[in-house]
Amino acid sequence: MDYKLIKDSIDLLQEFETEIRTSPGLYPETIQGFKDWISNKENVHREEHFEEPYWEGKENGRTAESAISTLLVHLNRYAKTYSKSAISDSEFSTQEDFIYLINLKAFGEMTKMALIKRNIHDKPVGMLIIARLLRQGLVEQTDSELDKRSKLIRITGRGLQILENQMEKIRQATNIVAGNLNYYEKMDLIRILNKLDRFHYPIFSRNINSDQLIDTVNDEYVFMDS
Repeated sequence: MDYKLIKDSIDLLQEFETEIRTSPGLYPETIQGFKDWISNKENVHREEHFEEPYWEGKENGRTAESAISTLLVHLNRYAKTYSKSAISDSEFSTQEDFIYLINLKAFGEMTKMALIKRNIHDKPVGMLIIARLLRQGLVEQTDSELDKRSKLIRITGRGLQILENQMEKIRQATNIVAGNLNYYEKMDLIRILNKLDRFHYPIFSRNINSDQLIDTVNDEYVFMDS
C-alpha cells in the first residue's frame, strides 16, 4: 500500500478543512466541495505558471481572436487536403460524402434536415450532397411514419461497403490531422473545441440571416477573456 499517497490525501483534506473554517461558505463540506477546491487550486497553479504563446503578427497588435480564426481555417484546409487524398481512388466526390455516410452508419436513419444540421451545412448545400449520394445508390430514402411530408435517409448496403473500403485510408488521414500532438494535448484540444462547438451550434441552429448574424450575436453575448 502506498502510505505516502494516503498521507498526502490526509494533508490535502486538512488543508481543505482549515480553509473552509477560515472562510465559511466558500466551499460546502462535501466531496464535491473538496473536488471543487482542488480544481481551483490547480487553476491557480496553472495561471501562476502561464506563459502567453507567440502568434504571427502579435508584435504588430494582431489579436488572439484573429489568430485563432485564421488557424482554424488553416486546419480545416489541411484536413480537407488529407481527406481528398483518402478518397482519391474511391466513388466519393468530396469529404462531405463519406462524412454523411459515417453519420448515418453511427446514428441510424434520420430526416434530411437532421442529417444536414448534424454536418453543419446550409440546406441547399446539404440537399446537393444527399442528392448525389442517392444517385450513387449509397443512401436511400423512405417516408417517415411520424410525418409523411418528411423523408428518412439511411445508408444502403452498397454505401456501407464503399465506406468500409475506404475506412483504413480515412483513419490514416484522421491520424495525420492530429499531427504531432501527444495524448494530453489531444485531450486538451478536444475539451477546448467542444467548448467552442457548444457555443456556436445553438447559434447556427437558429438559421439567423447572414446580414443580421454578427449584430445578433454581439447583442446577445458578452465576449471577454476567461
